[in-house]
Amino acid sequence: MLYLNKADYEKILSHCVDGLPNEACGLIGGVKEEGKKYIKKVYLLTNIDASNEHFSMDPKEQLEAVKDMRANGYELLGNFHSHPESPSRPSEEDKRLAYDSKVNYLILSLMEQDNPVLKAFNIDEEKNVTVEEIEIE
Repeated sequence: MLYLNKADYEKILSHCVDGLPNEACGLIGGVKEEGKKYIKKVYLLTNIDASNEHFSMDPKEQLEAVKDMRANGYELLGNFHSHPESPSRPSEEDKRLAYDSKVNYLILSLMEQDNPVLKAFNIDEEKNVTVEEIEIE
């Protein structure tokens, strides 16, 4: 189970809406306790591809986020990105680029702007996708 507070959800949503028509992206850092994952900080990164079909995180911003996580005692829990025109599920490219089976991949669909859908996924080494329950508190 992944826990996200309402303020951080709003931060992700705002970043993704502001990024339209392109995909927006970022990292999530936090702690793991007794099998539960708590997002403690959301890092808003630049999609250097400036594309509505894929994203690449700015490497410099990515490094700064990882340094900040270490300084705060957080670990990388995963990343997020938006799907401006498609459902909240990993695309074939998302699966191909999934580099770590121990983190979550969050996708925010803005296909229906008045009904954003955020889902979290695990993608294993064989590129099998499972849904990770996410609770917005």
